[in-house]
Amino acid sequence: MCQNHISEEKYAALSAYIDSLPDKNIALIAVLHKAQEIFKYLPKEVQCFIAEKLDIPVSKVYGVVTFYSYFTTEPRGEHVINVCMGTACFVRGAASVLEEFQNQLNIKVGETTADGRFTLEVLRCVGACGLAPVVTIDDRVYGHFTKDQVSKLLTEYSR
Repeated sequence: MCQNHISEEKYAALSAYIDSLPDKNIALIAVLHKAQEIFKYLPKEVQCFIAEKLDIPVSKVYGVVTFYSYFTTEPRGEHVINVCMGTACFVRGAASVLEEFQNQLNIKVGETTADGRFTLEVLRCVGACGLAPVVTIDDRVYGHFTKDQVSKLLTEYSR
């Protein structure tokens, strides 16, 4: 059921992290965060590995992975672009910003560019309504964002 097609070095790093934890019984979410940091996503093989290391059913791991939107089971781009579509951002033009990203990247929401550089996502609220509309790339927040800024931002992250 769980075959390994991923780098042994990455598994070794995750294994060392899990082994360093004082209480594995309460560590699932922390382990999933670390695994996603290492692998960039959580494929079935990684979920099986975590289940075995924590001595829990794979179904429990899968349930947590699919419940929280932070976790992903699909590979993502080097840079993840999120356009906030919460009420304040939407009212202030987030839809046109999203449309411009889709046009320039030639992808739709949830997709990754062919070169693996960008993944485009939407969020419901970033919690920065005073800066609406808001775009995040990786961990950086860009407020008062307009569709005219899309090209410059993509160029900045393409270097």
